[in-house]
Amino acid sequence: MTTVKYSLEDFTRDMESLIESQPGNQQIFDKGSAWLERLVSNPDSIPMEFRMPLGTGPRPNHASRMLYQGESGLQVTAVVWGAGDHLGPHDHLTWGMIGILDNTLTETRYHRVDDHNVDGYAKLEKDRAANFKPGEITLLIPETDEIHQMDNLTDKPTVEIHVYGNDLRSIDRHAYNLESGKVTTFRTQKWDNC
Repeated sequence: MTTVKYSLEDFTRDMESLIESQPGNQQIFDKGSAWLERLVSNPDSIPMEFRMPLGTGPRPNHASRMLYQGESGLQVTAVVWGAGDHLGPHDHLTWGMIGILDNTLTETRYHRVDDHNVDGYAKLEKDRAANFKPGEITLLIPETDEIHQMDNLTDKPTVEIHVYGNDLRSIDRHAYNLESGKVTTFRTQKWDNC
């Protein structure tokens, strides 16, 4: 008996069909996270070359590669966090789902405790931290529960599949400095494969 594995093509087809029905975030998360869990449970869901750090350039230990960009805004990427990789607190300003494909990653969530009245300043408070393992999913809820920090505290690369409701290259996002409170606006410029 042959086992049918859920592929990236299956996932993007299902997600595009769901988005076309104009669901709310809860329905996207309910159905989408179940599909993403199936996808990251398939070790062959993305090519091996997309599961490796770049090996060169300013971040040789890391890689971010585009897997799919739909006209609906749906974006799917493969992110490789090398051993010891760290990305400080940042937001996304769109719904997101992250599934762990290989290894483990520590995610720390924060929420703002300031009154949002000072431009370029935010005070964050740690909400929780969790270690995510292969097959596990974490959700990003815009403006409610999406500020997070990512750390690979292991000695080998961690591979994730990121799914967003909009192209991150079109969104002015924010990085947060925990010590000074400074907020820096940034925009994802490109992916390592395009």
